[in-house]
Amino acid sequence: MLDGLKILAAEDNALNAEILEFMLNEGGAEVKLVENGLQEVLAFEKSKSGAFDLILTDVMMPVLNGYEASEKIRAMERPDAKTIPIIGISANVFAEDIERGVQAGMDGYVTKPIDPEHLKETIERILQEKKNKK
Repeated sequence: MLDGLKILAAEDNALNAEILEFMLNEGGAEVKLVENGLQEVLAFEKSKSGAFDLILTDVMMPVLNGYEASEKIRAMERPDAKTIPIIGISANVFAEDIERGVQAGMDGYVTKPIDPEHLKETIERILQEKKNKK
């Protein structure tokens, strides 16, 4: 399902990070895990174009939250910054949260606690949507 995908994931809660990494690795993905939005932005900025296929970002994090991190990534002057799929992860998924995510450049949302099947389906759907837009 996720075979060979390279995912940058930001999650500040150690237990949630461990669970997320396990789910993604079980699906066949390679994961670079960071602890906050600033580390997420820096990891993406320092990576080569195309190094990551997808970004998963917790919405509520210290230093930079997921919305701010998404905005900073989308504002970068490199082609993949505009197109890389970004999926927000949050326990709060009200209409206004989803709209704020869209405004920040997120392509989708996954609720906590994370359902592994829903996460995989969301990733696959968003990757397919991006592919169809090309």
